[in-house]
Amino acid sequence: MRAALGFMLALLAGTAAATPTSEQLHWLAGCWAAVGGEPGSGEQWMAPAGGSMLGTSRTLRRGALREFEFLHIRDTPQGLVLIALPSGQKEAQFAAEKVEARSVVFHNPAHDFPQRVIYESPDADTLDARIEGQRNGQSRVIRFPMKRTPCPLGVKP
Repeated sequence: MRAALGFMLALLAGTAAATPTSEQLHWLAGCWAAVGGEPGSGEQWMAPAGGSMLGTSRTLRRGALREFEFLHIRDTPQGLVLIALPSGQKEAQFAAEKVEARSVVFHNPAHDFPQRVIYESPDADTLDARIEGQRNGQSRVIRFPMKRTPCPLGVKP
């Protein structure tokens, strides 16, 4: 009886959920144009490799760069971490709170704003990014709808 119980416990332990990895975010890779944004505004994510994904975002207004951000999602023994370095601000880290088939939620309750960074992709051509949290005692949500676009080579012929 004890042997059977020990076997069942070992089997259950082996089926425990594995720590999420950047490979599970393969759907995020590629180029994304901001819906309603000026051409050139959006995000670009490299495919997962080496336990990480690298991304950039930029916002253009009237042809001028208004904001940019360098992003890094990396695998750690504790799970996924998003490291964000927005223009003119200090680096911030957000731990993955929830990872599903086509969505990920990163969270840092100690960060000023945002406290959450969320990426959801209902289909292969749509990316809904948003940041949310408390700012000056008020709940705030900022949405960044995007559509998949061909990645530019960065070189004009």
